[in-house]
Amino acid sequence: MIQLNPPIPMSCPKGNGLAVLVIDYGLDHDLMWVIALDDSGECWTYSNPEIRFRENVSYGRKIK
Repeated sequence: MIQLNPPIPMSCPKGNGLAVLVIDYGLDHDLMWVIALDDSGECWTYSNPEIRFRENVSYGRKIK
């Protein structure tokens, strides 16, 4: 388990939030991202295929 400092802005099935932890269960598993949601403050865990980085023009990351 790794605490992300600073947290990473993410988009997930329940909305936008900040990834605060990453859990790595090993070679045969996706990473699990713990995301604190912006709107509700809820914390949810999602696997790699379920999440996306949010747009960040400063870093050249644009949503197409």
